[in-house]
Amino acid sequence: MKPLYAILLFFPVLMFAQHSVKGTFSPAENYTYAFLYHATPSGTEYLDRSKVDETGQFSIVMDSSYPPGMYKIVYALPAEDYNFNFIYDGKEDIGITLSDKTGLEYTKSNENKLWASYTNSINMVNRTINNFYTQHSDDKKALTAIFNTLRNTQDSFEQAAKGMLVSVFIKANTPYAPKEYQDLTTYSQHVKRSYLDAVDFENPLLQSSDFLTDRVLSYIFSASETATTAQFKKDVDTLVNKIGANNTLIKTVLLESIWRKFKLMNQTDMVNYVSDTYLMTLAKNANYTELVEELKVSKNTAIGNKAPNFKLDYVKEGQTIHSNLYDLETSSTYLIIFWSSTCGHCQVELPLVKEYLANRPDITVIAIGLEDDDTTWKNAIKQYPEFIQVLGLERWDNPISDDYGVEATPSYFLLNKDKIIIGKPYDVEALKAMLK
Repeated sequence: MKPLYAILLFFPVLMFAQHSVKGTFSPAENYTYAFLYHATPSGTEYLDRSKVDETGQFSIVMDSSYPPGMYKIVYALPAEDYNFNFIYDGKEDIGITLSDKTGLEYTKSNENKLWASYTNSINMVNRTINNFYTQHSDDKKALTAIFNTLRNTQDSFEQAAKGMLVSVFIKANTPYAPKEYQDLTTYSQHVKRSYLDAVDFENPLLQSSDFLTDRVLSYIFSASETATTAQFKKDVDTLVNKIGANNTLIKTVLLESIWRKFKLMNQTDMVNYVSDTYLMTLAKNANYTELVEELKVSKNTAIGNKAPNFKLDYVKEGQTIHSNLYDLETSSTYLIIFWSSTCGHCQVELPLVKEYLANRPDITVIAIGLEDDDTTWKNAIKQYPEFIQVLGLERWDNPISDDYGVEATPSYFLLNKDKIIIGKPYDVEALKAMLK
């Protein structure tokens, strides 16, 4: 019989066993810290961090109080670009390697290794299907066999994942696999129609992961180059119906991602459609005040709307004129540039703008410097005496940049003589193309 003290010593270990997430980043000199977050449907919660040592290794204990679910490691800034999700079932350690050359790999964790193996296998079969259609083959038996392989691959991984958290993702990712030959048009249409059929929008594990957002964005934008506004609207409406009436939180999150994507694409009609039809109401009901204000600004600065007014001074015939944007009558076209004297990209682009517009007296440039103070700004504006210069103190909290929804410098707004916004070029090259 074992001594009682030995049993008592062993019992707490059983009760409070802890696991860890460990990894190696390469090259080590590119990394400093690894930050651990718990991902939930409503956002992320910071938990812990580990310093990355000189060999690129880090280690974070998964406290016994951490529930099974989705977790996130952030390893650089900006956090939204340099992170990865992982599944934690509360029963196993997580081991990873992250290399600039080979990407992310799991060295420990059956849950995450199975997901990686599954996605690789499905992608391989999908590439084979794409190659078949690309080569315009008429071997119907061969394509039917590939479809069977796709279906069998899905079934085998679903069986392997039984009882595991990863099964939720594998089922949600179920690909369309017909039982007989289909031409490319028919196959593509069915893939699109069925793309969200297996997704359970009410599942909290899916809601906590990047999978749901990635799946939805792929559904909306996979054929963005050929999609019409009418098709985009139809797809957004279909998505909202798929999500259902009760899932307001995840509906808001997903529609916000879609809205931001349309905004980046300068798809003004769709930006307004998503906002006016769904997102503004959802944001207001959720008291998401920052998003409500952002939606309002986006609406006010949409192409076709009159630009927000602001005060400015300019010199005419040796006299300083105190005026505002609306009263300005110097040109048939106006270019507003939000920039900063400490912005490296601005130092590259503004000289190009100056050079390109040197022989365009029909265009007046209004340069709004978003600055913390006027020290460097006073010297920098000497290079651009042709521009109307406006000092925007408090930088990102400046009321003019707030009214225009400026998120980066330089940002461009092209106006006609009536101060109607006619374009928002992304950079100098886009400006040149627009003016031509």
